[in-house]
Amino acid sequence: MGKDYRNRSKTSKTPRRPFEKERLDRELKLVGVYGLKNKREVWRCQYTLAKIRSVARNLMTLDEKDPQREFQGAALISRLTRMGLLEEKEDSLDYVLGLNVEKFLARRLQTCVFSTLKLAKSIHHSRCLIRQRHIRVGRNLVNVPSFMVNVDSEKLVEYAHTSPLGNNARPGRVKRKKLAAAKEGGDEDDV
Repeated sequence: MGKDYRNRSKTSKTPRRPFEKERLDRELKLVGVYGLKNKREVWRCQYTLAKIRSVARNLMTLDEKDPQREFQGAALISRLTRMGLLEEKEDSLDYVLGLNVEKFLARRLQTCVFSTLKLAKSIHHSRCLIRQRHIRVGRNLVNVPSFMVNVDSEKLVEYAHTSPLGNNARPGRVKRKKLAAAKEGGDEDDV
């Protein structure tokens, strides 16, 4: 085995069995429902979830009153609550083990723009809006559909100031051209 010269860690893990029918169907359904580009986006969420669950499992092996379990467990639960993956009342490590991929995919910016905020006509339209820089979160323009929206910034997702899709923004290129043509056409009729 040769050396691994990568200067960053892996973000996804391919499945062990490449042609398992149930898994393929499940992944294809997730790709369709959440408008993902490819299955690697599903695998990335599964990998993140696996890392979080492994930390929770290791903490659960410790004693209930262990200071490491109390401190790190509370930090993990508060972080997941801030991200919107856990509810406020879900405050034990058992709930962390109950997380699934759908909860992660539901917190993506692409899903929030379509389902929660209704800024797009479809899940695929929301991906296009984000990639074409029409969406901002707070003051920052975000063009990454997989951006994880936390609970606080969910209220701040809206059209960008530069986007012609906003209600009081500058009209787009085609509309400006039509307005100019209508203005010129109106001037010629008067003369």
